[in-house]
Amino acid sequence: MNIEQVRQAYASVAELYIELFGTSQQVHADDLAFIGRHLAGRPGTVLDLGCGPGHITGYLRSLGVDATGIDMVPEFIAHARANHPSAEFHLGSMERLDVADHSIAGILAWYSLIHLPPQDLDGMLAEFRRAMAPSGTIVLGLFDGDEVDAFDHKVVTAYRWPVDAISERLTRAGFTEVERHRRPSDGTHRPLAAIAAVATDR
Repeated sequence: MNIEQVRQAYASVAELYIELFGTSQQVHADDLAFIGRHLAGRPGTVLDLGCGPGHITGYLRSLGVDATGIDMVPEFIAHARANHPSAEFHLGSMERLDVADHSIAGILAWYSLIHLPPQDLDGMLAEFRRAMAPSGTIVLGLFDGDEVDAFDHKVVTAYRWPVDAISERLTRAGFTEVERHRRPSDGTHRPLAAIAAVATDR
């Protein structure tokens, strides 16, 4: 599964996706609290990578965060710009961030790494670490599982990860975990997890 296939898959369902997930009111309150706790109240730019319709970028902006949304789906970026005019949104890929080294205060990758083949995760985290300022914070949302494995996501193939394995990969990339949150399946949603980590000195 490559980036272009993922982009095409989301573009084909963009209107439905926006309807189902396009406002912060459709995000679990615990998730918004976790995101705000780790990314609000810090100077500098926070990148919302894979921002989709821009709803969480808008939420961060409401908390006073200098948040910029980036997504590779033009339909999402158009919707985000129309609905959150005070925020910046850019069409682009998180594989190669168009920012200077150590210039970003925070990164939110909220379920935006779920389609990444496991062998590509270390390279992606290395790019995030390159962009991150000293003591910058990364917040990830992911599908929780006992092992790394693929499953048939409604849009396109996705991967579950054990939280410990993600924490180990973050450590390898130069981050230190500061908090994790797990939410078991409720019969409707799969087990979910969030993890926050801070860039460490090298």
